[in-house]
Amino acid sequence: MNVDETDLPGLGRRKDFMTASGRRIGVVEYREGQTELIVSTWDDPDTCQASIPLTADEAAALGNLLGGQRLAMQLSEAHREVPGIVTRQFSISAESPFHNQPMGKACIRTRSGVSIVAIMREGEVLPSPGPDVVLHPGDLLVAVGTQEGLDTAASILRNG
Repeated sequence: MNVDETDLPGLGRRKDFMTASGRRIGVVEYREGQTELIVSTWDDPDTCQASIPLTADEAAALGNLLGGQRLAMQLSEAHREVPGIVTRQFSISAESPFHNQPMGKACIRTRSGVSIVAIMREGEVLPSPGPDVVLHPGDLLVAVGTQEGLDTAASILRNG
């Protein structure tokens, strides 16, 4: 995938790519720190068809959703030949009893048999997180286990 980067003098930098459907999708990172999601036509990246201003938290959440989805798809593909193994993503909400707590406090592996294989945070992947990693609202946990175990893990993360 080819990502084009363009300096925007006095404003910041645009990064975008062409989709298979013929649209350009990208972000503008402004010098002052704001981020804007943009959609342009294939033939003129300067003609913006849609733009959505994003707060830092929204940009991080979007990065987690997209990055987590790709990671989950790769893990699902790797486990396709193993019957009974499922990959799922869990989002840590501000209402979760484990937000701002070490992951080990939830005892996910012990209580459900599920392994947390990665955490997506602010567009970054934390692979093989240990029990001392503190969970934050907006974190996306990528988990592998049985369907029953994943259902139990979801309940634990939601209700304690």
